[in-house]
Amino acid sequence: MSEAASEELAVEESLQTFIETLHNSKTYQQFVDANKQLNADEEARSLLETYQQKQQELDTDDFDSSILGELQELKTKVSNNVTIQEYQAAREEFIALLEQTNDVISEQIRQEFAQSLGGGCC
Repeated sequence: MSEAASEELAVEESLQTFIETLHNSKTYQQFVDANKQLNADEEARSLLETYQQKQQELDTDDFDSSILGELQELKTKVSNNVTIQEYQAAREEFIALLEQTNDVISEQIRQEFAQSLGGGCC
């Protein structure tokens, strides 16, 4: 086996160990559980979908104060929904863990490992 192939195998093994460690982490498991709860909570899902639809209406239509009012009301309902709160908290903790992981890897390789390209959710 060549040195390059041996090195590649070692990297793949380390990556697999990292993935398993991440998968078994409390932070990831909390995120998965919160995601399952959100998917099982029809009221919370419907509330989020309605909120996102109103956001899109506001983005695509001319300014309409009635849509803005509805959006504010929906935002309050979204913010007060326990299932959504738990999901967002778990999501933020998981993102923080991934950012910390990125920082450690970037420091070790002395360059930015993962670069944000924008996007997002909710």
